Amino acid sequence: MINDIMKQLPEFLATTTEKELTYFIGNLCEEASEDVLLELTRLAMESRRVSYGNKVFFRGLIEFSSYCKNDCYYCGLQKSNLKAVRYRLTDSQILHCCELGYERGFRTFVLQSGEDQYYTDYRLCSITSNIKDRFSDCAVTLSIGERSRESYQALFDAGADRYLLRHETANETHYAKLHPARQTLKSRMRCLYYLKEIGFQVGAGFMVDSPFQTYETLADDIIFLRDFKPHMIGIGPFIPHKDTGFAHLSSPDIKNTLIMLSLVRCLLPKALLPATTALATADIKGRERGLFAGANVIMPNLTPVDHRKDYSLYDNKLSIGCEAMEGFSVLLQQLKALGFEPDFSRGDHLDFNKDEER
Repeated sequence: MINDIMKQLPEFLATTTEKELTYFIGNLCEEASEDVLLELTRLAMESRRVSYGNKVFFRGLIEFSSYCKNDCYYCGLQKSNLKAVRYRLTDSQILHCCELGYERGFRTFVLQSGEDQYYTDYRLCSITSNIKDRFSDCAVTLSIGERSRESYQALFDAGADRYLLRHETANETHYAKLHPARQTLKSRMRCLYYLKEIGFQVGAGFMVDSPFQTYETLADDIIFLRDFKPHMIGIGPFIPHKDTGFAHLSSPDIKNTLIMLSLVRCLLPKALLPATTALATADIKGRERGLFAGANVIMPNLTPVDHRKDYSLYDNKLSIGCEAMEGFSVLLQQLKALGFEPDFSRGDHLDFNKDEER
């Protein structure tokens, strides 16, 4: 059966039921032969090639605040973690990060933080508009959590182009096991639909091998992505943090993460898929393996060096070497040697005209 599915994988993913998909994912993760997994990788690489060639898009990541009002059970930045080091970059520091990145060729900046209530709409809109005024040929991506529709609209009007909001899991029961009661999947999904309605290039995404995850919840993730069709999808392995309730768990092998990356690439060939820092943290060749599984985005860290380790989502998060702006020349050489083409343009989703004036 699995060999028959592989012959028509995109069609299967586009139409299959949750039950069929649950069985298929379980088979891939537990029983599939090396030949089947190699074929999955080949299909994912071909799907990416048709849409984007061999391009790997670069984004400059700026982690500007480690404060967070939430208590997501898996996250090192959770409000209840009294050991977390908290910091906020000033507006001038954020702009300086952009300046350094711009000099190196970056034309997309990703501003990421915890859900920090210090950053009102006024502050965030000011930061966004200042970046767009200074670097008019660049895209600004925000990853700052759940906000009101009015807030999202104000940020879009200020010039923000993209918004990343990982859904983490599309299964309501699973979501409730990873978050306190006041944080709901319904609220998260509502925000994602607001963002899409407003006109952002929207990013969703999920963890693989997170606590209480099943093949059924992974099937729910695929079905949600199939229906929602986000422009960007962040998929990374669960890695425990020593100061959370999941500290006793071990970090799984990245095999299942790579399988899910490839399936999503085959389902949504135009999606922008990062080879995440979590992949590189969990496996010494994680980034390379992620790219060969269908990923086509890398986000070197532009955050000031003295704060990078303080943005501690999970244990041993990489923040130096090829993960950082300082080491990206080595990364360029590695990518070229592997047959990839580094691309420092805005790197918009194919459904968006990057030359179109807003």
